Amino acid sequence: MVSRMFRIETGDDKERRDLLRRRLLETNTAASPTLRALRGTPAERELPLHVWALDEDGGLAGGLAGHTWTTWLHVTYLWVDDRHRGAGLGSRLLTEAEQAAAGRGCTAARVETWDFQAPDFYRGHGYEVVAVIPDYPPGITEYTLTKRWA
Repeated sequence: MVSRMFRIETGDDKERRDLLRRRLLETNTAASPTLRALRGTPAERELPLHVWALDEDGGLAGGLAGHTWTTWLHVTYLWVDDRHRGAGLGSRLLTEAEQAAAGRGCTAARVETWDFQAPDFYRGHGYEVVAVIPDYPPGITEYTLTKRWA
């Protein structure tokens, strides 16, 4: 084995980050027939998916922000204002996002949530826990949940 010397640096560097991302994509594409087949197709791109609920004054009552990629919906944020909780608004937002994602060819969804947020809400909508990370951040448990539909 040949021993090499490297200079290790820390710090923000957008140009290096972008190069790193490109090289990782190239490596992943070369290693995966599935990712190779996606290259150059519309499914290769992440597409934003946002659903908004506005109150009678046009203010934000709730919303869902995420994206679709390949056949997956990724729910990044889902929030409902305290004044409107318990009225089914979160369910409406999630259902609308899932339907829009299905219209884009998605057959599954994923979400991350903390123990004090909404794991039971997502379970109630057919999501299953696939990962649990205790103490992320300290004192809090993070859940990753997924759901598949036909």
